[in-house]
Amino acid sequence: MPSFYEFFAGGGMARAGLGAGWSCLFANDFDHKKGLSYQANWGTGGELRVGDVNDVRVEDLPGVADLVWGSFPCQDLSLAGGGAGLKGERSGTFYPFWNVVRALVSEGRSPKIIALENVIGTLTSHEGQDFDAICRTFVETGYRYGALVINASLFVPQSRPRLFMIGVHNDVEIHPSLLSPEPLDPFHTNGLKRAVQGISKKAQTQFLWWNIPTPSHRHTTFADLIEEAPTGVPWHTASETERLISMMSATNLAKVNAAKRAGRRMVGAIYRRTRLDENGAKVQRAEVRFDDIAGCLRTPAGGSSRQTIIVVDGRKVRSRLISTRETARLMGLEDHYKLPKNYNEAYHLTGDGVAVPVVRHLAQHILEPLLGMVSEGKQEAA
Repeated sequence: MPSFYEFFAGGGMARAGLGAGWSCLFANDFDHKKGLSYQANWGTGGELRVGDVNDVRVEDLPGVADLVWGSFPCQDLSLAGGGAGLKGERSGTFYPFWNVVRALVSEGRSPKIIALENVIGTLTSHEGQDFDAICRTFVETGYRYGALVINASLFVPQSRPRLFMIGVHNDVEIHPSLLSPEPLDPFHTNGLKRAVQGISKKAQTQFLWWNIPTPSHRHTTFADLIEEAPTGVPWHTASETERLISMMSATNLAKVNAAKRAGRRMVGAIYRRTRLDENGAKVQRAEVRFDDIAGCLRTPAGGSSRQTIIVVDGRKVRSRLISTRETARLMGLEDHYKLPKNYNEAYHLTGDGVAVPVVRHLAQHILEPLLGMVSEGKQEAA
């Protein structure tokens, strides 16, 4: 059974995506509340260490892991994060995390694979310098690496594009079927290609274009995940819903009217934004989408509000905050996953995680083949 260390583990969504065929040897997260959720779902076997990644020492990590997963904090790399990038207090934790990786390598305990996950703002942060810094870090530590931009909407009804970087130790053989000689749609986006063109020659020497299949068509819509009787989030009164609609621009109001004429139950996702009105004054607007997917779940730390849903069934219109179970479903978590009872804690936990089916797709088509968990024939067919 392959093994892994999980850094910035949150509620263990990367672990959920890797699945029961993987063994977690060590997990770390700074947030003790997330740590409680991690243990509620994955047990108290001792692999979780709650604390600052700066305090993690290589002797804390047992054995030799095949994979190190690191979904390091995104706030300083996101568009709403102030632009500190890898010099920021939160996203800068990438470096102490990588110090642990370096220490493992120096001890002869190099993980075969290192996987990173973060927002796509990583590609442009500091005009690409932060992306180049991460790329050079892979090379200087003895890893070839590649990157993909995957939108979770391919798997679940949530728009959530994320950057995934997967490095492979130079000693690990890579089956040719796992690579492409050039970028491929849909995971090698124009933004990624521009970013790769901008990295240093040293970083480009070890860059790989991973070749993974596009998943089959998603059959689940946002409306399929909505609870009729959610826990902890009451439906708004009619007047509250009317007030929400009154905050919409003419364009967004037209979307609601179109949903009324659709002849089926439509569920929209609403975020409140500060916009300028026709007089240049700042006003709060309710912006809605009815494309059968939710907007990207974000946490207050990411500079965004909580998501509201609007359910339109003919002329009947209702609204309320999205429930925590619905946010969990949008991340691909099964309903038996234990969420915190506190709404904000649960929203923070799910909105700050990695979409489970995306991890599974990467595991099936890159991580597990690299570790020899599938036959050569299946690799060629992948």
